[in-house]
Amino acid sequence: MKTFDDIRFAELILYIAERCQEDPTFGAVKLNKILFYADFYAHRLLGESITGATYQKLAEGPAPRQMLPVRERLLDAQAIAIKHVPYFNGVQQRVIAKRRPNDSMFRTQELALVDEVVRFFWGMTARQVSEFSHQEIGWRVVNEGEDIPYQSTWLSHDYPGQEAEEFGRALISGAA
Repeated sequence: MKTFDDIRFAELILYIAERCQEDPTFGAVKLNKILFYADFYAHRLLGESITGATYQKLAEGPAPRQMLPVRERLLDAQAIAIKHVPYFNGVQQRVIAKRRPNDSMFRTQELALVDEVVRFFWGMTARQVSEFSHQEIGWRVVNEGEDIPYQSTWLSHDYPGQEAEEFGRALISGAA
């Protein structure tokens, strides 16, 4: 398991914010899901996550535990700004990159994977992205506030029956 790298995590936030600046549906919820899918797909396809972040189950879907302190540090350094935009019946918190990301710290395959995730979610609302993330077995088999294990990327994304979901819980807990 890759150790969390707060510098890579911060630079990935900048990279995603820069890539999504023209997507009117890009906000904090969507940023969390793009980070989740980038890290979890990298774990599955490349053998390790990009940032080593820990993702927890929240009502709106997976979110990195390290987001708030890293975001605050980026705000303090004036590397990002948060723009509050009225959106439907709420307010969207858009992360705006104020400087270019240092993408030289990422492998070509990692950036290609992030770009693929960004393209996939382009134009989807926070609600649509959240509902999509609720299909992830790793999100379904843990309780709210618990960590979603990277090993869950190896479990089927098809909706499992009761027996398969119980097996998934046992596998993640180490009881299988």
